[in-house]
Amino acid sequence: MKTIPLGISDLNVSQIGYGSMSIGGSWDDAPLADSTRKTALKILRTALDAGINFFDHADIYCYGKSEEAFAGLWVDAPHLRQQITLQTKCGIRFGPPHRFDFSYEHIIASVDGSLRRLGTDYLDVLLLHRPDPLVEPEEVARAFDELKRTGKVRWFGVSNHTAAQMELLQKVLHQPIVVNQVEFNLVHTHMLDEGILFNQDKERLTRNEGVIEYCRLHDITLQAWSPLANGRLTGKPRPNEEKRIQKTADLVASMASEKGVRPEAILIAWILRHPAHIQPLPGSTNPERLLACCESEHISLTREEWYGLFVAGRGEALP
Repeated sequence: MKTIPLGISDLNVSQIGYGSMSIGGSWDDAPLADSTRKTALKILRTALDAGINFFDHADIYCYGKSEEAFAGLWVDAPHLRQQITLQTKCGIRFGPPHRFDFSYEHIIASVDGSLRRLGTDYLDVLLLHRPDPLVEPEEVARAFDELKRTGKVRWFGVSNHTAAQMELLQKVLHQPIVVNQVEFNLVHTHMLDEGILFNQDKERLTRNEGVIEYCRLHDITLQAWSPLANGRLTGKPRPNEEKRIQKTADLVASMASEKGVRPEAILIAWILRHPAHIQPLPGSTNPERLLACCESEHISLTREEWYGLFVAGRGEALP
């Protein structure tokens, strides 16, 4: 699989990563089941065989069980750690109340917990998981300095942050932000809509403060979570689904048939076609769906095809 540089880091990663959120099974504090471990290893090995070397986590995924399940890779093949880029996130705390926490103490404790569950002594990348309204950038900088000094984290980034929020952090950080992970797919195009609808008399206008442009200007890799739109465009139609979604799904299926690939490949190819070199992070635990995503490596979309999908996903014509 083709690789891309991750921001300005020294990491070269597969242009498609794997989102490991669901491999831990249930979202509760029940112990990790043996059957879940086996299912996790099957999808992880499928990803590796397909050329994926980048795996995304978060401390909260399945209450930590997703990181724990991932560590099963090292049991029979400890050498794989040197071939894999591991990313995790911290900052979300379950309630009551559900909240965000970018304090020095929480960042340090979260990383230590992730390292223990992942069975490794370092993370390649650590992201702040959603913005914390009470963030003190100096506290974040102190935590990042400590994690860098002790060798526990090599590179740092954020998720779901605006350009201004990144700028505020970067003012005091001693490490560059190399990643911003955001929701992005064919029916969630807010980052694109902002630039197109600027100066238009439209209620639809969304304000992301130029996230795409900011990241391109500062060599920050954008990662797309939920690139398959939770299966809304490739699975069975949901009851009372919007007509926009069904029409888009039909177009995706038709284009996939013409190109001899599965629909998932079209959704991933649409993201890869953008010149910002956005890294999609599909997280299906179905090996066939993941392999379908990787078929995007073998196709390319014309400008006309890309825009046709974009307009369909938006559900309205461009200005």
